[in-house]
Amino acid sequence: MSKLENWQEEKRSAYLYRHMADVETRHAHRGLFLSLAEAADLQAEIWAEQIRRETGEGTPPFYPSLRAQLVVRLIHVLGPRRIRPILAAMKVRGMSVYNAKAVQPGHPMPTTVEEIGHRHKGVESGGNLRAAVFGVNDGLVSNASLIMGVAGATHDVSIIYLSGVAGMLAGACSMAAGEYVSMQSQRELFEYQIGLEREELEEYPDEEAEELAVIYNARGVPMEHARAIARKLMQDPEHALDTLAREELGLNPDELGSPWGAALSSFTAFALGAFVPLVPFVLGFGGVAEGALLTLASLFLVGATLSLFTGRSALISGIRMVLIGGGAGMVTYIIGTLLGVTVL
Repeated sequence: MSKLENWQEEKRSAYLYRHMADVETRHAHRGLFLSLAEAADLQAEIWAEQIRRETGEGTPPFYPSLRAQLVVRLIHVLGPRRIRPILAAMKVRGMSVYNAKAVQPGHPMPTTVEEIGHRHKGVESGGNLRAAVFGVNDGLVSNASLIMGVAGATHDVSIIYLSGVAGMLAGACSMAAGEYVSMQSQRELFEYQIGLEREELEEYPDEEAEELAVIYNARGVPMEHARAIARKLMQDPEHALDTLAREELGLNPDELGSPWGAALSSFTAFALGAFVPLVPFVLGFGGVAEGALLTLASLFLVGATLSLFTGRSALISGIRMVLIGGGAGMVTYIIGTLLGVTVL
């Protein structure tokens, strides 16, 4: 990147950090982000000084990009914790403060490999927001492709429309059913594992305490200190079970997931995307061509939205999504045309 681009990136970081500090209620977190904002400003000034020496001119006024303004809006509406994947793509530092597990006063619990893996699931998968965007994209591409395929085989608008409605409902129900079964099976497995851990804790508390101490010792805690921590935890059976589930099983008993919630979210996201190609039919202002244009515009919007999670150009991401989704629709239209000719 050029020196000017580096200056702009540091100014953007300072802009984001200050808005994150604005929404933080915890003094320590607010102080961290304000400190990061000051550090970013100092780094920006270094770049600005280099630009002045090389060009003899100062830097232009800083105006946050549309992407940065959108992220700031999300910070204020959803909070930094819920949009960690987006902030990570914006190269925002200090997000590890949202990964720290609350501990008892005087008990500096070690960070474990299992906890690290669990906490970063939100970053890997993108969280609920990104999952919703992908769900909308699935419905959009699949139902638009179905409509284009049927349109290639017949010009009967009623058949095209009914096929689109059937595709929307069938796809949304299928996605919801699959998500419910998947989440329910996972939850039952986790509950079974936690149940076994509860039985072992009741029957062999000393052995479980020693296992926990060994785990902490393997993480670098001195053995005597690890045993003291384990013995303290065992005084509260529920707290002990929670800790053992996290440490030994890598599970968070409070976040096993809701099958019905997952099914409803999946159904809604898919249906919203699948409804887009049907809008012209429902409102009566067009048909297949208008639906295709609306779909392409929506694909571009989805691609641009996904760029928030990748840090890539919104324009490039939007065009790529249009090419992928448009290509899928074109292929199904050609196949539908061939099948229509064959049937006729």
